[in-house]
Amino acid sequence: MICAGIDAGSRTIKIVLMTTGSQEVIAKGLADQGVEQDKLTQELFQKLLKKSDIDRKDVTRIVATGYGRNAVSFADTTITEITCHAVGVWQLVKNAMTIIDIGGEDSKLIHLDKTGKVRDFAMNDRCAAGTGRFLEVVARRLGVGISELGQMSAKSRSPAPISSMCVVFAETEIIGLLAGGIAGEDIIAGVQAAIAARISALAGRNIDTPIVFTGGVALVGGMDAALKSALGQTVTVSPFPQMTGALGAAILASNQITYY
Repeated sequence: MICAGIDAGSRTIKIVLMTTGSQEVIAKGLADQGVEQDKLTQELFQKLLKKSDIDRKDVTRIVATGYGRNAVSFADTTITEITCHAVGVWQLVKNAMTIIDIGGEDSKLIHLDKTGKVRDFAMNDRCAAGTGRFLEVVARRLGVGISELGQMSAKSRSPAPISSMCVVFAETEIIGLLAGGIAGEDIIAGVQAAIAARISALAGRNIDTPIVFTGGVALVGGMDAALKSALGQTVTVSPFPQMTGALGAAILASNQITYY
């Protein structure tokens, strides 16, 4: 039998299909988020079923998580992304103690106990300055793609200080830096450092290691190094960082656990 985990994020929809017994991942995929969240999720779900030659009736349980989880009409239940990311990361990195999850619209710092369960967490969902939205703003202003940011920031020798704590004002600041002749790579490196500083503020003084970095922003080159510098600790990028929430949801679906 098959179960499914759906992470309906603010920017992308991610789905993992898994066997209920052995918890083997048999398919995974993602699609851009949009206004018709339920329809887009249904389409991705059907596409994965068809690709894997799985009949819908063989999917016995579906768990949804993420920003748009309540819009997934065909899910059996919903579970918070805090729990799902913890379960997904623990499956991939057994000794993880701290999870940094940076998505398009929010960022989270999740503390785990020695069994992988959530001990506590801190979340920034009110300011885009600590999220992927900040990177989207700088990429748009520089006329480059998100995938190019890592290569450009690696060339920086003098990251530009970004003092604005609000992404709206930071965009104005970036325009001023460009007008002043500051190199694009130095601006990108400065933005990455600013995001990392916000995460460091969430962490406070004490942060347990190992630290695992997940979420879509973990795919942006240079962000792990920026976090390492801000936290003073090694930061490991999770395998399949965009899929950890959906993976955790699938595992919980397999175990038929609704909360813990």
